Amino acid sequence: MTLENIKTKGLCGLNGSTPAPLIEDHDSGDADSITHARREYLAEIYRLQTSTDESITTTALAMRLDVTPPAVVRMMRRLAHEGYLKRQPYKGVRLTPEGEREALKSIRRHRLLEAFLVTVMKFGWDEVHTHAHALEAALNDQFEDRMDELAGYPKRCPHGDPIPSKDGVMPIIAEKSLSEITIGTKAVISRIRNHTPEKLRYFAELQLFPGTSISLVGRAPFKGPVRIKNGTGEHVLGAELAEQIFIEA
Repeated sequence: MTLENIKTKGLCGLNGSTPAPLIEDHDSGDADSITHARREYLAEIYRLQTSTDESITTTALAMRLDVTPPAVVRMMRRLAHEGYLKRQPYKGVRLTPEGEREALKSIRRHRLLEAFLVTVMKFGWDEVHTHAHALEAALNDQFEDRMDELAGYPKRCPHGDPIPSKDGVMPIIAEKSLSEITIGTKAVISRIRNHTPEKLRYFAELQLFPGTSISLVGRAPFKGPVRIKNGTGEHVLGAELAEQIFIEA
């Protein structure tokens, strides 16, 4: 079955009944659903507010979402009016509990799709981010549950990012980047924080995946390259790539 077949035909139900449509109209589906565009904004705000203490600004969101600042302003007004976010002094916008729930639903579906595409459809981990982004727009709950089952109820996406639970709980992961550990440390890669296909293919060439055991052999000063060792030998990584590899703390 091709990716196009899945987009247009869906999968049979568990009892062999007529399959529910995989891709629904953006405004249909679950009774509590909101548009995919709104969920994208909420998910990006969630990522920002959980990764930095800095203010979440219109400019930052526009850059992350590849839209214009005026478009961000309009959407922020809508989301605030609908109760999904609020403005806080010196922090920009922050999600309300309802906004966080919708953000985590979007993140869950995206990461589940990535796991499904790798585990079931046999796509490479460097391909799935774009496909998942296209497919997640209007998945319904029935397909989400079936996809979760077929993928083996994954706890993480292929890149190691934790998958929120169905009831909206994001697992807390104790980890640190490769650039933060001391020379001689032996550890296991927990995730790769990069979705660029070219860089993911390079990590794959070096056999650097989540779950891989590595040791830090050396590091040049002043944010220079690091030297690591895994089952395939020693490898030198630039500081930028080292900061994108996270290990279990």
